[in-house]
Amino acid sequence: MVFFLSLISKLPSDSVKHLTWHEVGHHDVQGSRLRCPRVREGPPAEELLFTQDEGALPPRKRVCEKRRWETWLQENWEDCKNLNISFQDLGDPYQVTNFNRILRRLIRVETLWLVDNSLVDLSAIRLPSCRVLNMNRNHLTSFKQLPKIPQIQHLSLAENHIETLTGLSCLQHTPLESLVLKRNPCEFYQNYRKRVFSCLPNLKMLDGIPKLPEDSPSPETNIFSNLCIVS
Repeated sequence: MVFFLSLISKLPSDSVKHLTWHEVGHHDVQGSRLRCPRVREGPPAEELLFTQDEGALPPRKRVCEKRRWETWLQENWEDCKNLNISFQDLGDPYQVTNFNRILRRLIRVETLWLVDNSLVDLSAIRLPSCRVLNMNRNHLTSFKQLPKIPQIQHLSLAENHIETLTGLSCLQHTPLESLVLKRNPCEFYQNYRKRVFSCLPNLKMLDGIPKLPEDSPSPETNIFSNLCIVS
């Protein structure tokens, strides 16, 4: 019984559990210093009143343009270079909208983890400086759903639902060195490795295995050269 009571007792941080960090006073933390932020929305005030959860959410005030600008500057996603926003459980439209808003501001991010976010299509997002991108365990079905990543060097897409290699050519003109496609349906295609390396001749490693001599078909027998033209 004592153990049960300890579980339902409030924690000291309960009064701020539904706040964004820039709504908490007396600090100067910027978004570029965060490594694993959470994209969440607190319950409506009516629900808090019903549950008598006093003090968990401050009274809503009309946000003036000056305050919005201050919040924008404090979030400071534009200067973020390393960010992990995985495991977000994006089940609410607010969360999806805010998540995409953050992604659009990551103009300088170099290392980005988006693991297990149920992501379907980020083709409208551009990450101009991203060199390392981990999108394991999402719901991608095509390479065409990837964000624009012109500087990508290491890309991991394990445990998605990519069925074919169609659209792989979108990575052809990037400095991509390593690619992970483990546990995608396309992994079981005949001559899978040859197909990938034929489309991405500068690729050095696929699924954690360096490029082997047998992964490079001879020019006379290269029947996959047209693969990258498929749109």
